[in-house]
Amino acid sequence: KAFGVFGAFVAGPAELVDLLVQRARTYIYTTALPPAVAEAVRASLNIIRHEPERRRHLAALVAQFRHGAKVIGLDLMPSTTPVQPLLVGGERDATGMSDALLERGFMVTAIRPPTVPAGSSRLRITLSAAHTPDQVDALLRCLGEVRQ
Repeated sequence: KAFGVFGAFVAGPAELVDLLVQRARTYIYTTALPPAVAEAVRASLNIIRHEPERRRHLAALVAQFRHGAKVIGLDLMPSTTPVQPLLVGGERDATGMSDALLERGFMVTAIRPPTVPAGSSRLRITLSAAHTPDQVDALLRCLGEVRQ
C-alpha cells in the first residue's frame, strides 16, 4: 500500500517462498503483476528516496486534520497514518455523510457492515501529499456541516 499499487513481495527462506507459491490461495489464482505496476513501484521508490519533503508535508496534513477534528468534536479513531477513520455509527448516517461530502466536492468513502461490525460504520478519510492545508481546512468545515 505504501507504494500506491496492488501486489506484494515476500522475502524469506526458499522453503517459505515455495510453500507460499504452492499453498497461498490468493497467489495460486492470480497472475504476475503487469509491467506497469512494477514500473509504478520503481517510480514510488524513487520518490521515497529523493523527495522526503512529501512525507513531511503529508505528516503535517495528518496532524492538521487530527487537531482540527478534535477542535470541532469529531470522533476520530486512533490512526497516525494518512487514512483517518471517522466513527459515525449507523450505516445510513455514514452513507448520508459520504453522499453529502461528495456533493461538496470531497470523495470520502463510507465503510459499513460487513466490512466493519454493525453500529461501527465509519468514513475513511484519505489524505495525500497532493493535498493542501487549505483543502484540509475545507474538508473539516464540510465535515462539521454534514455530521449526523
